[in-house]
Amino acid sequence: MELDKYDQTLLNGEYGETKQKMMEILLALGKIYEAEKFIEVKSVQVSGASFKTIGDAGLSWLNSLSGKAVVPSFLNPIGMPRDEWQDLGIPDEFAKKQLEVNAAYTRLGIRPTCTCTPYYFNIIERGDHLAWSESSAVSYVNSVLGARTNREGGPSALASALTGKTPYYGLHIVRNRIPQIEFHIDDSAATKSWTSAHYGALGIIAGAISGNWIPFFTEIRPNRDMLKSLGAAMAASGAVALYHVNEITPETRFPFFKKHIEEDEREVVEIEVSEIDELFGSLEADVIALGCPHVSEEELEELAFLMENRRVVMPFYIFAAEEMRAKHPDLCARIQNSGAKIVPDTCMVVSPLMDRAGVVMTNSGKAFTYLPGMCKATPLLGTLEECVRAGCGE
Repeated sequence: MELDKYDQTLLNGEYGETKQKMMEILLALGKIYEAEKFIEVKSVQVSGASFKTIGDAGLSWLNSLSGKAVVPSFLNPIGMPRDEWQDLGIPDEFAKKQLEVNAAYTRLGIRPTCTCTPYYFNIIERGDHLAWSESSAVSYVNSVLGARTNREGGPSALASALTGKTPYYGLHIVRNRIPQIEFHIDDSAATKSWTSAHYGALGIIAGAISGNWIPFFTEIRPNRDMLKSLGAAMAASGAVALYHVNEITPETRFPFFKKHIEEDEREVVEIEVSEIDELFGSLEADVIALGCPHVSEEELEELAFLMENRRVVMPFYIFAAEEMRAKHPDLCARIQNSGAKIVPDTCMVVSPLMDRAGVVMTNSGKAFTYLPGMCKATPLLGTLEECVRAGCGE
């Protein structure tokens, strides 16, 4: 690989042993993927933030590191709220370990944003090179915002945070972002009434078919929350880090992509609306869990409207970034008047909160995919309104 003076200085250990090790991680990654050089990144998002997922081994590794992040770097959801974990019955031993994880990342200069949606609070521009690791966030910034990042692992993202560099390969290169598989819906008129949950269901099916290919969708008109749901589900059921929706996502409007969309041959798959509908079950819910990925301002507004003059009759959790909660106290108060809880900093998947919770009803295709394996819970998919009605015993 071509190394500039700064790269070589890092590898020589002149910025300390930790940064030398981080550069060695990135160099090994670059060689695996035959990268020609390193590039600078504008920001980093670091996963591996919950003690549930990294355990004692991960915590020990973090504590062995030193140095500070050199670019804006954001932490993924952790295993519990930072300040309100006692109210949710989080075990003391888990909380102790999680607080140690938090402290380790803070010491390394990683901002404790604790969200999978940092794009709501930071300016991400088309063409920005990033090193992000949480699967739904990677999908959103690549697809909806037109930034460029590979789906980093926790260690490689942390390495980029401490060095400001990433290998130049994969989705950083424009020619590698061209659609590879195309999806049609058999009844495009039916999609006009779809909700974010329906797009999550579409993502479950399309992601499983796509694997790590780049999908291209036609004849659908999702808004940004629907795109978030679609991408998050495809990243969970498959390994989709980038997708395109014709005339909706930004890169489909550029001549280079238009030419390839029109001229390239690729597999075309038709998905039937009935396949989407079959994913919506009829079990009786034990818990309602929303916000996977974390809720947007628009989703908070819709929830506040739906929860008006209602009262929940079962545990009802809404997962959100603390920054989102702090920005909209009135909306949150209206929601919590129903008895629902808005839970910051964590996620239904990486928190022990949902472990063996029984039947968990959600509007998230991502959560629907992960809950059985990571929480030993039975998922039930419903629209946002259906989740509210079920949670209020209607």
